[in-house]
Amino acid sequence: MKKFFAFILALVMALSLMACGGGAAKPADDHQNAGMDSAADPAAPVVTDGATLGEGQHSFTLEIADADGKMITATINTDEETVGAALSKLNIVQGDPGDYGLYIKTVNGVTADYDKDKTYWAFYIDGEYASTAADMTAITDGSVYKLAITQ
Repeated sequence: MKKFFAFILALVMALSLMACGGGAAKPADDHQNAGMDSAADPAAPVVTDGATLGEGQHSFTLEIADADGKMITATINTDEETVGAALSKLNIVQGDPGDYGLYIKTVNGVTADYDKDKTYWAFYIDGEYASTAADMTAITDGSVYKLAITQ
């Protein structure tokens, strides 16, 4: 009976050690194109003012306006066909799919929570409020797409 309890105790200890061990350490990302990894932290800013992100045949300007009116402007290069796909691939935006397209909740690490404070990310195309979601908007080279936190 003592051997049985010793075996159970050893088994419990071994399982406890395995559970506490966690996963393997993730290597640091030293790439200049931060945000290219889809597993990156959505709260970490990706875009800095004046930055050029991505590579590809399409190019457009992205403006991001936060709740305080601070504007960040960047150039986005991509081979994606829609604005939403390009911004998602670069980890600039995160959101949920909806009936009318991607509902953008976080932009460049800043989350708008309509349920909490009635703010949301508005999407503009060349200065006009967009009638389509970002993931349903085909990229027009040279256009200015803007995401602005709005109440």
